[in-house]
Amino acid sequence: MAGEIPLSSSAGATGAQMQQLENALNQIGVTRSHKSIIFLVVCGVLFDVFEQNAVGLVGPLLREQWGLSATDIGFLNTITFIAAAIGRLLSGYMADRFGRRTMLNVNLALFTLGAIGCALAPGYTMLAIARFVVGFGLGGEITTAVTMLAEFCSAKFRGTAVGLINVGGGGLGNMLAPAFALGVFALFPGENAWRWLFGCLVLPALFIVFYRRFIPETPRYLLSKGRVDEANRVLSMLASGKLANAAFPVHAYITASRDDQAPTSVRRNSFADIFRGGYARRTIAVGIASWMTFGAQLSVLTLMPTILVAQGYSITKSFTFTIIMQSGSLLGALAASTMGYYFPRKRVLTAGALAACLAGLAFGNFTSSVAVVLLCGALFQFCVLTLNTSIWIYAPELYPTRIRGLGTSFLLALGTIGGAMSQVLAGKMFDLYGVAGMFGMIAAMYVLFAIAVQFAPETFGRSIEEEQT
Repeated sequence: MAGEIPLSSSAGATGAQMQQLENALNQIGVTRSHKSIIFLVVCGVLFDVFEQNAVGLVGPLLREQWGLSATDIGFLNTITFIAAAIGRLLSGYMADRFGRRTMLNVNLALFTLGAIGCALAPGYTMLAIARFVVGFGLGGEITTAVTMLAEFCSAKFRGTAVGLINVGGGGLGNMLAPAFALGVFALFPGENAWRWLFGCLVLPALFIVFYRRFIPETPRYLLSKGRVDEANRVLSMLASGKLANAAFPVHAYITASRDDQAPTSVRRNSFADIFRGGYARRTIAVGIASWMTFGAQLSVLTLMPTILVAQGYSITKSFTFTIIMQSGSLLGALAASTMGYYFPRKRVLTAGALAACLAGLAFGNFTSSVAVVLLCGALFQFCVLTLNTSIWIYAPELYPTRIRGLGTSFLLALGTIGGAMSQVLAGKMFDLYGVAGMFGMIAAMYVLFAIAVQFAPETFGRSIEEEQT
């Protein structure tokens, strides 16, 4: 494990000021302001996941109306994931330069623009371009949301706050996306029902834009840029329980620097920063873990209906079983959010990886009855979402404020790329060796996950401003 040294200056703040910030956040605890911010962010992520699932839901309609092949539909998903990975990297870099709040709004605007483009697309080429824009906004928004909530909360509560993002996304989002689509199709039947689905996904985004203007910049980012007065105002807002444009007394939680250690100058970060010193080890270790778990999740999510049909179940039953098994996803995200408050990160990740390995092997080899299929599938989804949510919690804690956006975005982008590429390998394993072979590969991925996280540091209950050498 890389050596740890005490709090150091993060760009424009001294170590003493960062310690004052830590103390202030711990003193403030969890207020109505925190809950309002979390609610707005989670709502945005919920509809992001609806949009992420949209291509799969409208695929049959597009094939019928435009004569698209399964490969054409698959490409729309692939280009969305590629754009999401690029969006995550660029958004993380830009968030470290221009602020979390700025990039949250930029990404939401891109998401909205892409959804409008999808709804109005005259043909396949324009739809593919619109999906790229959607993916760019989706990837950037989720990464920014993870970073943002980690910086608003105290060391004790930040794990739960970040975990709630995936409760709304991977949990409720994946479960409710089919129901949302069915509701839209019922209200707007006909050959253009798929356009109405994309169109309806614009409305919640516009609604959230109106409310997100009340979300301030994070106090950690403001202090890292030397903006002490603004950081004090945000901390006072959190303590008052009111949103950003309300009236509340401002307290000087952080004092201007008067000690001998002057604030360091603000410098532009580079991609290499997350591979310098003690950060290289954690970036590589958690990057491997992110690749493994998101690759496994998306492989199973994509191939699950095919797997069930291959085991003799009808298409209707396959979709029904998939929805039932997704209940494990919601429970897993809730469990990770809860465990983020009570348990060390590496303990949760290691135990969860071993449990996912066993659950995957069970699903691949013990599916003789419907009850066993549903139980093993739900258990596997529970483990997967526990791990994925825990990675979201862990990632922003690994880097100080000056490179947190970039580091978090890189780790999550690796997961996105891993998900896109692992689906091909999983499909090949399924074709060659059946369900047991595919889930054997996934079990091996989780063993590698468990090994990799042992090389990263524990962050539970610690300051997230510690520099590594």
